[in-house]
Amino acid sequence: MFLTLVLMAPALWAQAAAKKPTLVVIVNPSSPVQTLSRHQALEIFTGGFRSFPNGLAALPIDLDAASAERSEFYLTLAHKKPSDMLSYWARLTFSGHQSPPYQVSSAQMAVEMVATNPSAIAYVYRETVDTSHVKVVLEFTP
Repeated sequence: MFLTLVLMAPALWAQAAAKKPTLVVIVNPSSPVQTLSRHQALEIFTGGFRSFPNGLAALPIDLDAASAERSEFYLTLAHKKPSDMLSYWARLTFSGHQSPPYQVSSAQMAVEMVATNPSAIAYVYRETVDTSHVKVVLEFTP
């Protein structure tokens, strides 16, 4: 029995990895932004940039602090846990340098905000996206 589990482990691991959801960064379809690099997206969501590379204002939308998407987004791009990001924003807000991204309680709310606001940018799981209402500018698997 143990030998069977040991021999099956690589296949099970690959199967689990294949099921990892894909994260996408989305913008309004009217936005001239076609693609963003991981670095550009991270800079927008961490307050380094408050505009898109073309100079238009960017309104980053964060998901709830307890969401899996938010955790995976910041772990993958910034190598930071949710608690680290909360501390980061607390320091910046207290010093008066920046304010955190606008926070919504669900991925669906984020998609709706992006669909109705030309400056909005958000991250969600690919399965949440209807590309007739938003445009994907970055895609990655955490």
